[in-house]
Amino acid sequence: QVRLVESGGGLVQAGGSLRLSCAASGRTFSTYAMGWFRQPPGKEREFVAAINWSGGSTYYGDSVKGRFTISRDNAKNTVYLQMNSLKPEDTAVYYCARRNYSNTGSRPDDYGYWGQGTQVTVSS
Repeated sequence: QVRLVESGGGLVQAGGSLRLSCAASGRTFSTYAMGWFRQPPGKEREFVAAINWSGGSTYYGDSVKGRFTISRDNAKNTVYLQMNSLKPEDTAVYYCARRNYSNTGSRPDDYGYWGQGTQVTVSS
């Protein structure tokens, strides 16, 4: 069983930064791609970013390109999301997920394990 635990969410002013972390249990972390999704209030869940098994390939949603950076530390079983230049529209619950494959992708159905989410609120 894989357990994913997000941390690092909170309240920040527009233009500020936050770094989310996602700690994974299990010994197969380095085999799979990881991703971040978010769900704004009253809206559908949307793809934010993904990283392949080695960290050598990343993929971003259009709304966060150039502002967010995904990274991973396989020795620590942890994936990160550095969020800069935050905007009020980035307000959402952010979820970490483990993809069923080693390469990146944005389809939620391709992710088999999900964390409980962490709230990010950006004030204007």
